[in-house]
Amino acid sequence: MASVSLRHMYKKYPGGVTAVSDFCLEIKDKEFLILVGPSGCGKSTTLRMIAGLEEITEGELFIGDKLVNDVAPKDRDIAMVFQNYALYPHMTVYENMAFGLKLRKVTKEEIKRRVEEAARILDIAHLLDRRPKALSGGQKQRVALGRAIVREPKVFLLDEPLSNLDAKLRAAMRTELTKLHQRLGTTFIYVTHDQVEAMTMASRIVVMKDGLIQQVDTPQNLYDVPVNLFVAGFIGTPQMNFIEGTIDKKGSDLYFTFGSNSLKLPPEKSNESDLQEYAGKQVIGGIRPESIHDEPMYLSQFSEWVIDSKVEVTELMGNEIFLYLLTEEQPLVARVSPRSSARAEDTIKIALDISRIHIFDKDTEKCIVH
Repeated sequence: MASVSLRHMYKKYPGGVTAVSDFCLEIKDKEFLILVGPSGCGKSTTLRMIAGLEEITEGELFIGDKLVNDVAPKDRDIAMVFQNYALYPHMTVYENMAFGLKLRKVTKEEIKRRVEEAARILDIAHLLDRRPKALSGGQKQRVALGRAIVREPKVFLLDEPLSNLDAKLRAAMRTELTKLHQRLGTTFIYVTHDQVEAMTMASRIVVMKDGLIQQVDTPQNLYDVPVNLFVAGFIGTPQMNFIEGTIDKKGSDLYFTFGSNSLKLPPEKSNESDLQEYAGKQVIGGIRPESIHDEPMYLSQFSEWVIDSKVEVTELMGNEIFLYLLTEEQPLVARVSPRSSARAEDTIKIALDISRIHIFDKDTEKCIVH
């Protein structure tokens, strides 16, 4: 097995386009690391540089202790699973999985052992005689994974492998991939634009934007302590609510003010020296949908943070309701109990749990206080 080290890596294309800038990351042995970000952020380019399918413009790439910048893809001891599966249509599942091993002159007995073992792990042993056209999307994905597994590589690279599957199958395959990683005990580097995939599978997540790393952390830390506005908005469904307002100082207390609402910040936030410096300045407040409540018990508990709001749309999700609200011309989304009686066009009282608010610098977009 192997760790992967990316040291000040750049990818520059002719014409001055820089796809990846100063990418520095230490990926631990046996880690499940996920690169996530919007389309065009450089995550697939980074993966392709690790695979050797894209040349590294600057910087160094180590797999284990070996510098591999100039090593051919086939000699890097990695296996890649693509978004489109890339199966050979004229070959059976067995032949697809065995093909790479035949090229490496592995013995027939060893090929048979590895293919059958991978097929057992992936529950596709009954499909070995079929051709790709006779397989469902999920089965094709398993064959593509099987072809990678038989290589017994040090590192698995997966480029949006679930994006062609329907929602139900994608959820099932997320669980399968997590189990597979635990069983194989190999380093997984996975690219996706779907933050739900990232949050549910990764041991660590790299959030990227415009070719730059924004934050590297565990899923929970990314959710709880985002470093900037982009990470806060990208991680979480529905996304965090952002409210433009000001920090006002009254005596020794700080208030977050927007429109006619002035909400007193709790002492643990008011006492932050970084936030004290923003008194009288414009900021952006961030609050997650689950920290906005309409139930009487919360209206009582957070009575000093209760405001009026108009309900525009309600979405019943079964075990919860999303309320799309308008407060002082400010759109908000609340995730509330399915017992909520709020209906479209109602004017209701909502409580913002200000102990959970994040405050961001309006200019730099960096988080001042969590």
